[in-house]
Amino acid sequence: MKIKKGDSVKVMTGNDKNKIGRVLKVYPKKDRILVEGVNMVKKHTRPTQDNPQGGILEKESTIHISNVKLVVDGKPTRVGYKTLENGKKARVAKTTGEIIG
Repeated sequence: MKIKKGDSVKVMTGNDKNKIGRVLKVYPKKDRILVEGVNMVKKHTRPTQDNPQGGILEKESTIHISNVKLVVDGKPTRVGYKTLENGKKARVAKTTGEIIG
């Protein structure tokens, strides 16, 4: 996958369009990612020892990877790959051509 945990991404479509958030978790088999503060859903929980009150919690839900773009220097960009001289493969921003750390 071209997007990894910890990357900053911008949502391009859907209800949360134009929101920018950090990737919390990646699900490569499902092509989905969990982005901080994006696609919030209400989860009804019953009282437990951890949460004795119970009630309605708001938490993030996954979003399809095709609906986001990686943000480099404040601008959304597509991601490509480039082989370096030492034989390693590195991610490259398509707009600027710079290597993404």
